[in-house]
Amino acid sequence: MDILEQFNRYLFDNKLVNQCDKVLCAVSGGKDSMLMLSLFIQAGFSVEIAHCNFNLRGEESDGDEDLVRKYAATHNIPLHIKHFDTKQYAQQHKVSIQVAARELRYAWFEELRLLHKCVVIAIAQHKNDHVETVLLNLTRGTGIRGLGGIQKIRDYIIRPLLFLEARDISQLVSKLSIPFRDDSSNFCNKYARNKIRLDIIPEFEKLNPEFIAVMDENISRFQESITVLDDFVCELRNDIFIPTKEDTWEIDKSFIANKKIALLYLLFEPFHFTKPVLEDMYASLNGESGRIFESDEFILLSDRSTLVLKRKLTANASVVIDDISTNKYHWGSHQLEISSSEDCSIEALANVAQLDMEKIIFPIMIRSWQEGDFFQPLGMNGRKKLSDFFIQRKVNVLAKAQTPILVNGNGDIMWIVGFQLDDRYKITQMTKKVLKLVFH
Repeated sequence: MDILEQFNRYLFDNKLVNQCDKVLCAVSGGKDSMLMLSLFIQAGFSVEIAHCNFNLRGEESDGDEDLVRKYAATHNIPLHIKHFDTKQYAQQHKVSIQVAARELRYAWFEELRLLHKCVVIAIAQHKNDHVETVLLNLTRGTGIRGLGGIQKIRDYIIRPLLFLEARDISQLVSKLSIPFRDDSSNFCNKYARNKIRLDIIPEFEKLNPEFIAVMDENISRFQESITVLDDFVCELRNDIFIPTKEDTWEIDKSFIANKKIALLYLLFEPFHFTKPVLEDMYASLNGESGRIFESDEFILLSDRSTLVLKRKLTANASVVIDDISTNKYHWGSHQLEISSSEDCSIEALANVAQLDMEKIIFPIMIRSWQEGDFFQPLGMNGRKKLSDFFIQRKVNVLAKAQTPILVNGNGDIMWIVGFQLDDRYKITQMTKKVLKLVFH
């Protein structure tokens, strides 16, 4: 089987791309990307080229650009070239040169893909890159997922040369007379990946000359194991994490009380809780309720018999209502409709408040509760702290923060939306006009 047939079979067996799809090829000018580009052209694909000049190697970088420019012109292929100030970007964002170059190129590739209606972005990584990535991940402590190496396809990125080793590529560019340029920085072992490539892998190859092939097979098994584990954990998560509303789940504590912390870590992995935080949560399962555990994006509240998992929400700004000329307002995910009427018949609905219009002092306000808030519950003479009211109603910390509070212009709380009216503002036999509020 010749290389073109192998290439086509790899593309279609792995569903990387369809023959009718336009492909954006990331081409550096090195042998890997030049071979990939040549194969896409020979296979009859519609392609465009993206070349990054990171301005890190002076004339050498310009020489790479010149090679790609000439090759594109010879084959009449649309070419996109961009120059980056990589060092400045790295300094501004406090990242390494390698990370800066990666962030810059992938962001630009995606812009090009959308602008020029390309279906996928092709990156010329091969088996050796695959193995280097796994070894590098081991040094970084990425866990079991790091053993999966480079994915053949992720989002709009495809890697159509993962079936070839570096030595195969060298032989092919020579055999097919494909022009290329070597990047001198690839032969410097001051970078971690290059050190693995130049110093560490050769030592493994002394033990087994087929080390790359053996590792590629191992990585395939790792990926299969990860898939099996993911399926198991996902099914268990769907059983245990009960959705109550958007971005909110409840978890019965009894379901996880006897689980190992390693399994809990996998269950909560999509929510990015660290292992120490989960260990702390697990140790306090039978402790007092009300404790909150946080990741960057989520909150985990230990309630009485459940854990409440919720995406962090930005604080809702107060909404000021000057009059009733505007009849619709929004507070967070709530919508308020406001109107006045002389109809004093009572609507006994939790989301509807009917207040004595004569007692309203504009502007009124919708806000979240504050420490020290109190009101006079409907039917009572004395006042009650909102914090005590929420405790008695078993409203947890997360729900409490998202409960709208309607406040009169004099500072009195008139309505805890969805729960209770203030007795001082109820309609009576003396009421002549009603302020009606409906929350959705």
